[in-house]
Amino acid sequence: MWLPLLLKKYNYEEMKAKGLKLTPEQLYDVNNSSLKDAIAWFNGGCTSEIISEQGLLLTNHHCGYGAIASHSSTSNNILKDGFWAKNNKEELANPGMWVSILVRMEDVTDQVNAAIAGVPADKQAAKVAEVTKALSKKATEGTHYEAFVRDMFRGNEYYLYVFEKFTDIRLVATPPEAIGKFGGDTDNWMWPRHTGDFSIFRIYANKDNKPAGYSPENVPYKPKHYLPVNIKGIKDGDFAMVYGFPGRTNRYETSFGVKLAIDETNPSIVKLRDKRLELMKEEMDKDVAVRIQLASRYAQIANYWKYFIGQTEQLKRLKVYEQKQAEETEYLKWASNKAEYNSVLNKMKTATDAYQPYNKHGVYLREGIMGSTLLNIASMFSGYENALTDTAMKRLGTDTSTARKNLEMIAKGFDAQYKTLNHVSDRKILAAMLWYFYKDIPKNQHPALLAKIIKSDDKDKGKEQAKDYAKMIFAKSMFADSNKVKAWLKKPDLKKLQKDPAYIYIKAFIDNYNTNYAKYAKEYNTVIAAEGKTYMKALREKNAGKTMYPDANSTLRLTYGNVKSYKSKDAVQFDISTHLSGIMEKENPNSHEFAVPAKLKELYEKKDFGSYAENGDVPVAFITTNDITGGNSGSPVINGEGHLIGLAFDGNWEAMSGDIAFDPNYKRTINVDIRYVLFVMEKYGNANNLINELKIIR
Repeated sequence: MWLPLLLKKYNYEEMKAKGLKLTPEQLYDVNNSSLKDAIAWFNGGCTSEIISEQGLLLTNHHCGYGAIASHSSTSNNILKDGFWAKNNKEELANPGMWVSILVRMEDVTDQVNAAIAGVPADKQAAKVAEVTKALSKKATEGTHYEAFVRDMFRGNEYYLYVFEKFTDIRLVATPPEAIGKFGGDTDNWMWPRHTGDFSIFRIYANKDNKPAGYSPENVPYKPKHYLPVNIKGIKDGDFAMVYGFPGRTNRYETSFGVKLAIDETNPSIVKLRDKRLELMKEEMDKDVAVRIQLASRYAQIANYWKYFIGQTEQLKRLKVYEQKQAEETEYLKWASNKAEYNSVLNKMKTATDAYQPYNKHGVYLREGIMGSTLLNIASMFSGYENALTDTAMKRLGTDTSTARKNLEMIAKGFDAQYKTLNHVSDRKILAAMLWYFYKDIPKNQHPALLAKIIKSDDKDKGKEQAKDYAKMIFAKSMFADSNKVKAWLKKPDLKKLQKDPAYIYIKAFIDNYNTNYAKYAKEYNTVIAAEGKTYMKALREKNAGKTMYPDANSTLRLTYGNVKSYKSKDAVQFDISTHLSGIMEKENPNSHEFAVPAKLKELYEKKDFGSYAENGDVPVAFITTNDITGGNSGSPVINGEGHLIGLAFDGNWEAMSGDIAFDPNYKRTINVDIRYVLFVMEKYGNANNLINELKIIR
């Protein structure tokens, strides 16, 4: 996951050897058009790419899923039926959605280090925040740009990122869910894959081509660069690179950090999400309206539910814990006579051991108790309570008051959550998570209120008491009704808030954690941050001469490799691509995940493939050796000539330990073939207006 700014210095010759035909300046340039100008950070959690001179934006279906669901109803279910705008007027606005395009990045390590020189360790984080804020402000003065500074190599380097952010983003097209999510949770993180995981948006700007809020007067954005689309096809060994915004990796994790994840954190997340998904699906299967209401939330929870199952399995299979131990043994030999480095691992292990008894508590609070949408909404009001409690902050009529700012924050935040609040499923989730916390977290860590709610260790009685309490909350809390909350916001009443049963409940858990257990997490994170920085410095010194990349942190990265098949286990060899015929082989009319739209079947039976067929079939997906993680979803897969050949959308099961340990033998990126995207657009969606926008290399 290489930094674009440094490609010329560290990576270019190797990229050329693998098949790159472009110059370093065509990959990344501040002053002239380059590939980076076609890559857009999509809504903070995905990547997208500009594919026309009219600001047409391509990303994954699962990245646009929330927007697609928000435009769906029982009478116009575009999630189920798909949507294809035939002109600009039909494109759908998406309040709150944004994309950002990198203007430039700059190494500011020297400035940050100069500012923190001599600052005590416990005050360095605050100083770093202060100086990076100042650097960001200076970089954007007199412009409409936004900026932030991110640390690399655990605080050993710092880079400034300057962005142009667009907020008028409109939905242009989406295939039906049966194409965009074909295979569902069953196929998620698996190869072979047959998912048409794409959706299409458009960036709008004002008449000066600058970012502007939504307006009917806005026009399609004219990009500095857009990606030509290449439908010539791929073969095993072809060069492929992925440009995007990978979220988080932890490749320099310690063995004891890996053990904590395997033994405790991951299984806890899986257990709690598993139950939440089960209870949501019960209601979704009963009613189409509920399915639309919960679709986006369910998909978000399910994605990383399966991810943590796979990560744990592969960490064990690939013996990552043992690999880390071996690396640490070698490190300790190297560092034995180096005073700055020889105690680092011991300090990190001591901190991990001290934190371990409280780790599960934090997971159960975040993933369990806060897994209820109603309680999540109620928790948002704690800041407002604090503002009202402080006599200096009661000037509700003053826009600059802290209370007013909290009010505005709450008003913006809870509307989206109420859209996904289904009373029946959420009440069941509240009860189930309450019981899990009671049963799985040591009683000496419970909030006092919990003993008043559940008075029996008997499984049946305890569960019933949890259910009764959940029913009471939904019957009596104002948070069960958005209109009551809106009325409260117009006339805030501190006593009413403090007497609300949902607020009392969630505040008991949060206060208990903040008062008694947050300190352990803080102590742990402080040590891991400080010693981790030193450990990273030592590893770079130990591996002097070897080019290393920093962990992903939602900043623009480029990864390069090849189209490549792989052997997953004895006698199991996977090819590089899948095809439309494979969709027909997987079809199961009785399964929502594997239903095939009638029109797609008709196109297949008639062999109406247009110019997108290869050997009498339409390619659907392919695999490459690129290094991606969450956040790369929607990233363009680009060939050696700078042409778009696919969209990255997933990783494979055999390498789900990749965020902690990259395994070159098994790691594959799963991509939608651009030929399948265009086939669905033209033949299924009849979106020739969009096809005509593209520059297609045939």
